[in-house]
Amino acid sequence: MRSSASSASATPSLSSKVESYYLAKSGRPLRYEPAEHISIIEVPNFPSLGKLTAFRFLEWVQDNPNGVISLPTGKTPEYFIKWTKHFLANWENADVQKELAEVGIDTTRKPSLSGLHFVQIDEFYPIDPAQRNSFHYYVTKYYIRGFGLDPDKALLIDPTAIGIPEGHSIDTVFPDGKVDLSLRSRNAMNPQEDLQAKVLLAVDQFCTEYEDKIRVLGGIGFFLGGIGPDGHVGFNARGSHLHSPTRLTLTNYETEAAAATDLGGIEVSRNKPVITIGLGTIAFKKDAVVIVFAAGDGKSKVVGDAVHNGRNVEYPASILQDMPNARFYLTFGATTKLEERRLDDIARAEKIGEEQIEMVVINRSLALAKRLDQLTVADAAGDRALEAILAKTGRQLPEAAQWARQRILDKLRTGMNDRDNETILHTGPHHDDIMLAYMPYVMHLVRNATNKNYFNVLTSGFTAVTNKFLADIFRDVHQFLLAGDYDKDLATGVFEPDNPVARAEEVYHFLDGIAASDDVRRRRSQARRMLFNLMGVYEDEEFENIAQRVTENLHYLETLYPGKKDIPIIQKLKGMQREYEEELIWGYVGTSPNDVFHTRLGFYTGDIFTEQPTMARDVAQILPLIEKLKPTVVSLAFDPEGAGPDTHYKVLQVLSDALLQYNKKTGKSPYVWGYRNVWFKFHPAESNIFVPVSLNTLAVMNDSFMHCFGSQKSASFPSYEYDGPFCYQAQKLWVKQFDMIKTCLGERFFTDNPSPRLRACRAMVFIKGMELSEFAGKARTLAQATEAVKGA
Repeated sequence: MRSSASSASATPSLSSKVESYYLAKSGRPLRYEPAEHISIIEVPNFPSLGKLTAFRFLEWVQDNPNGVISLPTGKTPEYFIKWTKHFLANWENADVQKELAEVGIDTTRKPSLSGLHFVQIDEFYPIDPAQRNSFHYYVTKYYIRGFGLDPDKALLIDPTAIGIPEGHSIDTVFPDGKVDLSLRSRNAMNPQEDLQAKVLLAVDQFCTEYEDKIRVLGGIGFFLGGIGPDGHVGFNARGSHLHSPTRLTLTNYETEAAAATDLGGIEVSRNKPVITIGLGTIAFKKDAVVIVFAAGDGKSKVVGDAVHNGRNVEYPASILQDMPNARFYLTFGATTKLEERRLDDIARAEKIGEEQIEMVVINRSLALAKRLDQLTVADAAGDRALEAILAKTGRQLPEAAQWARQRILDKLRTGMNDRDNETILHTGPHHDDIMLAYMPYVMHLVRNATNKNYFNVLTSGFTAVTNKFLADIFRDVHQFLLAGDYDKDLATGVFEPDNPVARAEEVYHFLDGIAASDDVRRRRSQARRMLFNLMGVYEDEEFENIAQRVTENLHYLETLYPGKKDIPIIQKLKGMQREYEEELIWGYVGTSPNDVFHTRLGFYTGDIFTEQPTMARDVAQILPLIEKLKPTVVSLAFDPEGAGPDTHYKVLQVLSDALLQYNKKTGKSPYVWGYRNVWFKFHPAESNIFVPVSLNTLAVMNDSFMHCFGSQKSASFPSYEYDGPFCYQAQKLWVKQFDMIKTCLGERFFTDNPSPRLRACRAMVFIKGMELSEFAGKARTLAQATEAVKGA
């Protein structure tokens, strides 16, 4: 139902040949009226989203060489930037000319971007524009210099140049980086607050003048932006006035969590104000091309809210409804809450797949809160997707529900089979991905002595370790060195480079410290591993020299601004700490440290846009391990649309290529377990392995996370969905998944079940098992979408 502040939406315009091409390719209308109030163009995956956007941008620039543009920051524009630069740099190339002509771009007119006026969308406040995590730095690097824009025609936001009195800097005005916006309306309590109040007044005046300058230019003619987890566009969070101008404002938790990685942790981003152009700024020029792009199911709800509901402050992107040239550019996953599109898919499908049937039947059970075996023919009424699928397949709801129930039972049986005589290679893009996805299953698998379990994390994960955490470990190293705690270890060869027994001791002694509630024992074991790492990195065995290095690194960490890209040595040490933590977590459940492998894939660099994986560099790193272990099962983070964290889908490509190479060499086809966790979730119908989880298992999972993943304990880089450690968010997800299955089967199925494991079930893990050929097919589509732009 449409709740509206305004019931009218603009008549869509389609004068773009690029959009006409992609619309025809998608087989969709621009809108499904009257349900949809914003025009939409769909593409299959994340890289394709960037390519479409680049084409549309270049087409617009051809017709508006002196126009006003406003382009986004963050990771979402990665492929937009790469494709735009690729096409401009290779405009005369025959293959590029063919691609441009195919989508309707005039190849005789290479766009010149030097005449464009650029408007920065937003900025954190306060922040120095020289910092590499400032948006000023980003737009200067990727757009002003990267696209060859004229800096004299750019409106940029430099907090250090706004109202700072002579003799002061932004750091002396706001020494702790915190801003109290109540100084706008209350009396200052001391000279420092008086200074801050005057600077805030100057910032408000800057925002007014910034807005005026945009309007003097005629408004923004081409706006491109993402949509945040709360639906924000720019930094216009949920609740922003639809006619809001440029302003200094606070955001909300979801936005702060999303910004934590940029700023060096939620401790920095929490309650940090921003300067942002307003929704009214974006919509000022009514015929502007305004594009909001989004990828993946995680964005489907905020997209659906903006598309289906009327213009409302709860849905910032609903401002697009009044603009004839406004669009959502979306991957298929981002459209999953758009009902008319799902109905159209059903109508056009030659055959309805079993997964699709199961999905709509389960959805009806959940919507009515009725067991599957209680659903009647009449219960289908009012569910348009269910009615359409039942009609097309010639089935009745009671029969389809019984069939879906049996499928759930089969999935439970599979999940309760702890396997025998398997060699399982558990892989993760990051160090907590495996445990946050299916640690309860691992706990059963490792107890079966006929199974061989190996763990391999494919990136170093250094970006998830805060400076403060590493500094605390360095202080421990320094303290234990001065106390002589490691002198005997040095004499007995503990720090020799090839000493796996000593490395295992550092794991086992830490675990002993957990058992004994002995914090000093844990810290000593962790510090010894860090000392070993320091000696290896610096190629120095003298404790006195290492102590000096520790002092130098402490100074570096304490003077570094949060969020700055680390120097290579600190990157390496942070990554080694995460690797140690991975050995701890699997040692906690009985895995030997020698069975935990660390593959530092080369594409993972800590840059905002990491390189594309390559066969020569990245696949070559993992293939020998697969050949050595000869796994019968390989697990991996499964995000075939490329909509989750970029490391996930890049690792997916590497593993796909490596497994296919392994198959080609040996003829062996390991079975694939695709998992998802707090970033990207399965519907029950998409999974075929349901693992029951008990309270005991949850307690073990949380305890192991909080003890072994010390770098993650403080949740400095949390999810926007939960303000706290990821283990508790994973628990909430698994409980929600169990509630879904409990609704489908009934509570008494579990409470009265003869199986103790099912009676004890209080949460549930979903996994998708696939033959190698099925997995490779899904991964290949994504690989093809990224292949052409490698190195661009």
